[in-house]
Amino acid sequence: MKKVLFLLTVAVFTNCKTQHAENTIAIENQNQNSLFTIAFGSCDNQKIKNELWPAIDKNHPSVWIWGGDNVYSDTEDMKFLENNYNFQKQDADYLKFIKDKIILGTWDDHDFGANDGGENYPFKRESQQLLLDFLDTPKNAIERKRDGVYNSKIITVNKNKVKIIVLDTRFFRTGLTKGVGSKRFQPNKYGEGTMLGEAQWKWLENELNSSDAQFNVIVSSIQFLSNKHGFEAWANFPHEIDKLEKIIVSSKAKGTFIISGDRHIATFSSKNIPGLSYPLVDFTSSGLTHIYKNFSGEENLFVKGEVVKEINFGVLKFDFKKNKVTMEIRGKENKLLQEYALIYP
Repeated sequence: MKKVLFLLTVAVFTNCKTQHAENTIAIENQNQNSLFTIAFGSCDNQKIKNELWPAIDKNHPSVWIWGGDNVYSDTEDMKFLENNYNFQKQDADYLKFIKDKIILGTWDDHDFGANDGGENYPFKRESQQLLLDFLDTPKNAIERKRDGVYNSKIITVNKNKVKIIVLDTRFFRTGLTKGVGSKRFQPNKYGEGTMLGEAQWKWLENELNSSDAQFNVIVSSIQFLSNKHGFEAWANFPHEIDKLEKIIVSSKAKGTFIISGDRHIATFSSKNIPGLSYPLVDFTSSGLTHIYKNFSGEENLFVKGEVVKEINFGVLKFDFKKNKVTMEIRGKENKLLQEYALIYP
């Protein structure tokens, strides 16, 4: 029987040794009682000082995931984009933060190179290499050789596994339908267009079908469950939502949930999917340096709790013994703003 808990836990993850393989990163945790922690965030304008790095570090995450809009650089000038990445990467607090951490990530539109950009952006391949440089992706990594920045990593912790599946919602994404009134976009006709493209869809299905991890974290730069706000979201491709939900169900991948960004607010969304023995959660954390100042309400049928309208970051705390993940929205001075915990069957 599934249980949803609302509680606070404190994790200390120390004395770690890491060993890298092609797609697996093994972490030997010397303290068997501690939890495994991942932190993530999105929407970090390089022109605004990120005040949150010391606070994020207080949670002792072993992994940091960039959720997109890692810099703001709408441009077709690749030198300008490169300079913005370099400026971001030279921040003293960030350099201190990433020491001895695993850094993963994807892009959204403003670091891709064009607001609301998709497959037609002419410099997407050049931009791809700059993002991978920013993430210190090895030169021989498969992401360097194929279209799109999608990738996966299996983190093993004392024989437990967390699989991180990073999606690319930009490189292959086809056209959007202009919205009416205050909504920028509305859903395409059912079956029209794609979010991920054929090759990425095949890859994603295989990643879930083959996973033996205790938890599977899907990273999407844009929201999956929130579907009424009229900005970019998976809701623009309703048939793609159905497709991913069906793959999650049929794959029987354990403990699968989604983390997202883009919106300059933070929320927990949860949806009961037919055939899935636990609620599907979409945890949105955004933004790291600035928020949606004119936010007046969230048209989200699936939202749990209040919408957070402060700069924020996300924390995932995995308890392998209890098969539980505690999701936390945290802000300045590491203040706990909201949390949601789920014990998986």
